[in-house]
Amino acid sequence: MACAEEIQALVKSYRGDLEKDMAKYACLRDLDIFVLDNSLRESTVGQLRGHTLESKWDLYNEVKKCNYKDIIVASFSHMTRVDDVWMKQLVDSGADRTGLWAFSEITEGAGASKVPDTETVPVGLRKMKDAGLWNVILEVDLSDVIYDFNKFPMEKMLQLIKKWLVWCHTNLHKDSKVFINVRDLAETMPDHPDRMFMTVDFLAKLPADIRPCGIMYEEMGKMMPEECGGWAKHIRKIMNNNEWKAKLLVHVHEKYGYCDATVLQCLVDGADGIWASLCIEGAAMGASSSTVILINLIRMGNKKVLKKFNCSYLRKAAIKITQITTGIDPHIKQPIYGARALDFVFNLTKDEFDLATFFGEHAPVRITTLSSPEMILKRMTYLFGQDPQFTVEIARNMKEKMLEDLKSNRKEEYMSESGLAILFDRAGGKLSEKMRDVIAQKKEQDPYHQRLIAEIRKTWNCWDLNEEGKRDNMLQYDSFYNGFMAPYFGCYRCSDTKRALKAIDMDADGQVDWTEFCVYLKWAVAQYPNVKNSEELLEIAFRKGIIPAMRDGTK
Repeated sequence: MACAEEIQALVKSYRGDLEKDMAKYACLRDLDIFVLDNSLRESTVGQLRGHTLESKWDLYNEVKKCNYKDIIVASFSHMTRVDDVWMKQLVDSGADRTGLWAFSEITEGAGASKVPDTETVPVGLRKMKDAGLWNVILEVDLSDVIYDFNKFPMEKMLQLIKKWLVWCHTNLHKDSKVFINVRDLAETMPDHPDRMFMTVDFLAKLPADIRPCGIMYEEMGKMMPEECGGWAKHIRKIMNNNEWKAKLLVHVHEKYGYCDATVLQCLVDGADGIWASLCIEGAAMGASSSTVILINLIRMGNKKVLKKFNCSYLRKAAIKITQITTGIDPHIKQPIYGARALDFVFNLTKDEFDLATFFGEHAPVRITTLSSPEMILKRMTYLFGQDPQFTVEIARNMKEKMLEDLKSNRKEEYMSESGLAILFDRAGGKLSEKMRDVIAQKKEQDPYHQRLIAEIRKTWNCWDLNEEGKRDNMLQYDSFYNGFMAPYFGCYRCSDTKRALKAIDMDADGQVDWTEFCVYLKWAVAQYPNVKNSEELLEIAFRKGIIPAMRDGTK
């Protein structure tokens, strides 16, 4: 065993190494990050459904609510897209065009010769002129995939870039801003980093009146963070050597789980901006989002981000843009804006940076076998209000029931209103009228489950009418027994039947209310969503819900 001196030496070494490793993030606290929003373009790439004119406007309005000033609004091609029509609407609406950007190729094409057309004005630039836009993202390729640099050497490529820079300032607007996007940097750097460094040096030395405002690059999620960070470091070094105060923006796709870490590494190493959507949705597995990156900067103590953008709205915007794009909510485990991103899971201790507090939202307490009794009580009180039955003792019993369920291979959820209520009932509690009403107001979302419950309700209505010729949503005990309970209980007057009726009759008025019965039906479809028909749903409700609750109530 190591002696005390050796342990202290290790402690000192650990703290020294940690301080050194963490020092690199200090620059992020003061970073005045530039955000070029790509929500309107990135979110539609590779999606099964494209954007309509209406959805374009919805996306644009969400982006504006975040106080993003620079927005990519179009990518023009020879085909007439929604972008063409929408851009006319946007300009006609009087939108401020100083922060609107569009993509354009550097050439009309290369063909089989792999030599770019240097004479024809690219269609993207022509359409931008027609639309009245003047901020351009010129798409440039420097690897051997697109062009043959033996036939078309780098010197000619640089002159072609310069030609269109001059064209933009002459034909679009004297204050035209241009980004050069080297979209194949990941393919270029392994074998031809000199091409990228030549390009940066060339641009840095251009006259100020035509010099681009910055460089952009993207990576498809295959490289390690340090590789991409190395690109930023050396590009920035060339910029600094030429005293070129340009923006350097990064965009990283998801592939192996590194996208956000890669963006942060690039920001540490020299990039000072991102071009990204507010949400991860995009081509293939998506890309790093501005929402996640900005919240991480805030978490590190960056105050400039808070002043520059409406950061408290980022989560809502990311959720809405995901919904507009995909038709569904973000994945529940999506960091920052997924449904579970705000949850308390193990205890009620808040993190130093608490997402729920930042976004002004309630942090749900996730109920699992790892939850403490205090967490269970907090969730119960949040869903159903104060109740003298809600004690630490009943919470402990509920946790024991969860463990018993796992041991008996009964896998259920306890987060929903019905799930938690039935667990409470099985643990010895008595379902209250308030709990019944809360669950009754919760509308079942799945159409198939709605239909199953509606079939049972149809049978209920028949018995309801038979009693007094009118519906009052109440069944006498004998009607409820004959209509629903008989397959599971041998006789109407036996003690088991009476105990079961008592378990269902939450307000103890001698009748079964539809909303009381519905508690168990909604619980059953939530726990067993693949139920085959209404008969099986009734069987689950009785055998796994009502009967266990009845038995637990007699202990």
